[in-house]
Amino acid sequence: MHAPRWTHLAGLALILACGPSSDDDYVERMAREHRDDSPATGAADREAPVSTGEAVTYARLGDVEVGGYLARPTEPGGSAVLVIHEWWGLNDNIRAMARRLADAGHLALAVDLYEGEVAEDRDTARALATRAGDRVERGERNMRQALAYLRNELGAEKVGVIGWCFGGSWSLATALNEPDGIDATVIYYGRLRTDEEELSALASPLLGIFGELDGGIPVETVREFEAALERLGKEASIHVYEGADHAFANPTGTRYQAEAAEDAWAKTVAFFAEHLG
Repeated sequence: MHAPRWTHLAGLALILACGPSSDDDYVERMAREHRDDSPATGAADREAPVSTGEAVTYARLGDVEVGGYLARPTEPGGSAVLVIHEWWGLNDNIRAMARRLADAGHLALAVDLYEGEVAEDRDTARALATRAGDRVERGERNMRQALAYLRNELGAEKVGVIGWCFGGSWSLATALNEPDGIDATVIYYGRLRTDEEELSALASPLLGIFGELDGGIPVETVREFEAALERLGKEASIHVYEGADHAFANPTGTRYQAEAAEDAWAKTVAFFAEHLG
């Protein structure tokens, strides 16, 4: 059994970013990536999820109860997915993504690392991401309790994790720090690590989705990440979409690219089907 590795994040005050730079400037890099964006400016068409969801309480941090969004498949199969929001927070788009995962047959718990707050503009998102970066240990406890909720209270036999941008960073961190609890990991353009000592903790198969034009996560960093995983003998599939920018898979944002997003989602569903059942 692997020991929990959440303590490896202790010195990373701003690890929740999507950029490869120092922890001190990542929030500003993301602000630049989203300079002309907002969480609900687009109206891209996509297949509407069939599954329904509900608000649930899955964690307690001191005196604060943390609520999330749980989508249930019509025919439960013992698998579940932790769904981690972008830097905008747990909004309608993330709830819809949870329902889409439920449509694919998995319990899907959308966690809330902002604890009830949602950004409607770039400045608020910057502030919320900065606060989360100042409270990494609190976020760690949040994620541990979310995982325990799925396994212990809902009886999930296998659990995957997925996140976009801010959430992609947390998706990788969760896989590294809870290797015995995570069975499949998906990262959509989240901040990466290339240090082999850190990456050696990875025990689950990994799917990485990135955009060629993403200024926060250059292709060079993605390839360094991929090469490090290969040297370590990890099971990983990395895809960089030509002409796609950061947040290209968000249908409510200004950078949505339907063709790339639909292909990435098909890969995601197939990946979870293979490794979660």
